[in-house]
Amino acid sequence: MKTRTFWRHIKESFKSIKRNGWMTVAAVSAVAVTLLLVGSFIAILMNVNKLATDVEEDVSVRVYIDLAAEEEDQEALQQNLEELDEVEQVVFSSRDDELSQVIGSYGDEFGLFDGDDNPLYDVFIVNTAAPEVTSDVADQVEDMNYVADVNYGGATADRLFEVMATVRNVGAVIIVALIFTAVFLIANTIRITIFSRRTEIEIMKLVGATNWFIRWPFLIEGALIGFIGALIPVSIISYIYLSGFDTIMTYLSGTYFALLAPNPFLVQLVALLLTIGVVIGSVGSSLSIRKFLKV
Repeated sequence: MKTRTFWRHIKESFKSIKRNGWMTVAAVSAVAVTLLLVGSFIAILMNVNKLATDVEEDVSVRVYIDLAAEEEDQEALQQNLEELDEVEQVVFSSRDDELSQVIGSYGDEFGLFDGDDNPLYDVFIVNTAAPEVTSDVADQVEDMNYVADVNYGGATADRLFEVMATVRNVGAVIIVALIFTAVFLIANTIRITIFSRRTEIEIMKLVGATNWFIRWPFLIEGALIGFIGALIPVSIISYIYLSGFDTIMTYLSGTYFALLAPNPFLVQLVALLLTIGVVIGSVGSSLSIRKFLKV
């Protein structure tokens, strides 16, 4: 395409947007509302995925050491644990450390069990390379010598992994469905605009204009509508995310969990939504004009 022709198409696109004022507002509104939903779902889904990952990574196998185990027995058990293929790290927690955690969680009254009255076990905390292999590691550890008990959450942890996988899959399906809905809405809105100009398109075809010469202004118009429509949800989502980030992080302070940091998450989300807006606007225009090019 020649540069002069390209700029002509851009001018025609802007003229069309201005000339079809209310239809442009309708198309921009359709894009804005749909991408606001898409962007919100993406932001929620990505943060749920982040929190799910934090939860999954926090799941570990707790190996309670038999009270009869001597120091060398504990060292041998730790070595056996570290030699397992799926194990990433083994951390020792003494009976006193375990009691301190109980006192911190449930109150000072449990301090009565200090010293020889401490009924708790020494523990090896085993972190696995992947959350999904936690149950397999627990099964292997149960058969080792000087293991009094093994705990990793059992069915609760397995159920957690299943729920998180379902949330991710359902969220992805919803986002895809919303994008297709946006394309449908834009295509139908722009189709009404094109319908009012069908005589103009027929004349251009009769005087020898190629399909692409006619199509380009509509594609650019759709891309501009998608871009403008995306700016609205981008602004709203960015404002809400930045406003709520500090508040939510205050509640999560002291835990292993955190939201995705605004930088680079918001930058990536803004770029994605603007790209989606331009693409679905162009695709919507392309689908709408095909029928009118058959003269």
